[in-house]
Amino acid sequence: MSNTPHTLRDEFPDQMDKIHALKVSNPEFARVLEKYDEVNDQIHRAETRIDSISEQAEETLRKQRLVLKDTIAAALSAA
Repeated sequence: MSNTPHTLRDEFPDQMDKIHALKVSNPEFARVLEKYDEVNDQIHRAETRIDSISEQAEETLRKQRLVLKDTIAAALSAA
């Protein structure tokens, strides 16, 4: 697996202004962003072996990150 962080800037490079505007105006969207960063950091720490977690736990985190990314993408499309 890749240990490259999947930051929002990497995932949505042309949408950072829109992300910031939604973050400021929508508390629920801000919580989704916070959760995305939290899960993404946990995955990165597991991939770089800073934290030792099972493959199943890492896969669960990856699925969570994907759901959060889809939620962010949907919000950006609707805005």
